[in-house]
Amino acid sequence: MYFLTKELYFPPATETSPEGVLAMGGDLSIERLLLAYQNGIFPWFDDGDPIMWWCPEERMVLIPETFKPSKSMRNVLNQGIYQVTFNTAFREVMLNCQQVYRPGQYGTWISDEMIEAYTELHTMGKAVSVEVWQDGTLVGGLYGVDMKPVFCGESMFALRSNASKVAFIALVNYLKTNNYILLDCQVYNDHLASLGCFEISRADFLRVLKG
Repeated sequence: MYFLTKELYFPPATETSPEGVLAMGGDLSIERLLLAYQNGIFPWFDDGDPIMWWCPEERMVLIPETFKPSKSMRNVLNQGIYQVTFNTAFREVMLNCQQVYRPGQYGTWISDEMIEAYTELHTMGKAVSVEVWQDGTLVGGLYGVDMKPVFCGESMFALRSNASKVAFIALVNYLKTNNYILLDCQVYNDHLASLGCFEISRADFLRVLKG
């Protein structure tokens, strides 16, 4: 494992550990974050621990062009109970992602430092949020980093049934309309698989990311 200094540098992605960890340390400066995402690397660590930088051998992704929402979600969308916006409450979305209860998860990896860093990315137009509202109240959403032709999804939350799925579908429709090739969901979990995401090799992912 590489230990980063103040130098703006990342080792080759092929140098990851079997778990997918590439490096430790460094900082969450805008310059380092952009360099990381440009190379398929993302930070993921528990609050209070050293920064860990990941680039796993298998990458969970979705192809927007081929995505079709389930019949049950089409019914939810047709009911019109939720309203969707983009980039109107970025910090609030991150705060909810930080604070929402997740069964089996203790604590959060979204630290206050990460909220500050990604909010700054948002002011630069490089981080995007999707908000889901019900009767004027924020009830779901997601955020990520825009590295077109890849959108790097980071986290989502829901305070009402299906609200995060509504945000996900809205994002995928936006990516499809604007000719993105991949939605990056980073690592496998059952919820993402249920939405149609699947794993590809790191080499294939980086090939798309770098054009």
